[in-house]
Amino acid sequence: MDKLEEIFRMQETLNARIGVELPPASDEEKAKWILNYTRAMQQETAELIDSVPWKWWAKYQKFDEQNAKVEVVDLFHFLVSLAQTLGMSADDVYQAYVKKNQVNHQRQESGYTKKDADDSKHI
Repeated sequence: MDKLEEIFRMQETLNARIGVELPPASDEEKAKWILNYTRAMQQETAELIDSVPWKWWAKYQKFDEQNAKVEVVDLFHFLVSLAQTLGMSADDVYQAYVKKNQVNHQRQESGYTKKDADDSKHI
C-alpha cells in the first residue's frame, strides 16, 4: 500500500476513535472542523517554534531536534484531517501537490515578479 494512503487510512481510524467522522455532512460542520484543525495546527506550530532557540536574548535555550520532529508529525496529523474534512483522499492531495509544485516552479522561472491569482485555479 502507498505510504500516503496508509497515513490517510490511519488518520481516519484515529478520528473515528475520537468520534470525528470526516468529511462532515454540512457546510457548517465543515467550517467548524476547518477552524478546529487550523487552530490545532497553529498551536503545534508554536510548539515547533519552542523547540528551537528563538529568543536571541536568552542563553538557556537549546535546540530540541527530537521534539521538533514530533511537532512536525503532530502538524501532519492535523493536516491530513484537514484534507479529509475537505473530502480529499491521499490521491487528491498528491495530484494537487504535483500541479501546485509545477506552478511554483513556473513562478520561479518567470521571476515571480507579480501575483497571478489565476495560475492555481486548475488545481
